Amino acid sequence: MCMYSADGNGFATDFHILHYGQFAMRGAGLIMVEATGVLEEGRLTPQCLGIWKDAHIDGLRNIVDIAHRYGATVGVQLSHSGRLGSSIPLDEYQDDQPCTLDRDKGGWPSRVYAPSAIAFSNQFWMPKELSIAQIQAIQQAFADAARRAEKAGFDFIDIHAAYGNLLNQFLSPLSNKRTDIYGGSFENRIRILVETVRHVRAVWPKEKPLFVSVSALEGAEGGWSFEETLALVKILVAEGVDLCDVSQGGNIANAKLSMDPQSRAQIVGSIKRETPGMLFGAAGLISNGKQANDLLESNFADAVFSARQFIRNPSFVFSAAHDLGANVKWLKQYECAR
Repeated sequence: MCMYSADGNGFATDFHILHYGQFAMRGAGLIMVEATGVLEEGRLTPQCLGIWKDAHIDGLRNIVDIAHRYGATVGVQLSHSGRLGSSIPLDEYQDDQPCTLDRDKGGWPSRVYAPSAIAFSNQFWMPKELSIAQIQAIQQAFADAARRAEKAGFDFIDIHAAYGNLLNQFLSPLSNKRTDIYGGSFENRIRILVETVRHVRAVWPKEKPLFVSVSALEGAEGGWSFEETLALVKILVAEGVDLCDVSQGGNIANAKLSMDPQSRAQIVGSIKRETPGMLFGAAGLISNGKQANDLLESNFADAVFSARQFIRNPSFVFSAAHDLGANVKWLKQYECAR
């Protein structure tokens, strides 16, 4: 989950070390560093993390080191924002007000790109349609970012193809109106993601997991469907993806999606049952230990991902263990509070 706390040039700050370090100290088994731009213009905001140049590696390694010191596995989500780029941080959004960030305030409105020239809404920039050469450059940027992630010491990487980011925009027929090999049919719309996975898998160590985040439903008529998600995931298994992090929505403004945690869990479970050989993570609206444990015990998911609940309660693991009557390891410095 984006923290909008980078230095303006994509570099990690002390905030990131403290932010991710606290979760490692308080029992999180796996930590995923927020969406991190594979290109400068692939960030949502100037305050988002970057991994588009080697100079970013040392700052990211500091996050890895603090997580490893306290026993956590840590990865990074590689992302390109597409048509959502050059925007203001989420906490600055106001109803019916522009979310765009002009050049004089650090934005890059002339470098906002997407599959097609279709804006997310009238609050965001109108993007330019990517050329095939630009698509290929973005795919190479993902591979280059994966190499940097390995040098920083990350244990896994996640290719972000959910929540309305660029790869998600290509998947949906509502945001992708191209007539070339990257648009139109299902096979063409998923092409950029499949090719990107191949580029990344070729450079990412075989012994380290590769995740992909997908939005299973779009919540709009004529949009990306559950059936397409199921077909995509089966292809991703064959391409060497180890885990799919399944969520919903994010690509269409005012989408109509269920906010019922159980119905969301059933969607993940349905995909999991149909896709042997792939691990699945459930994400979204997970707020307590019993709910998370039920997802695992019912075999709806192999892992549970939570963001906002950890922000509300950095000791979520300890709280969940207490509620479930489970015994988890605490830092010796914190044992007095068990």
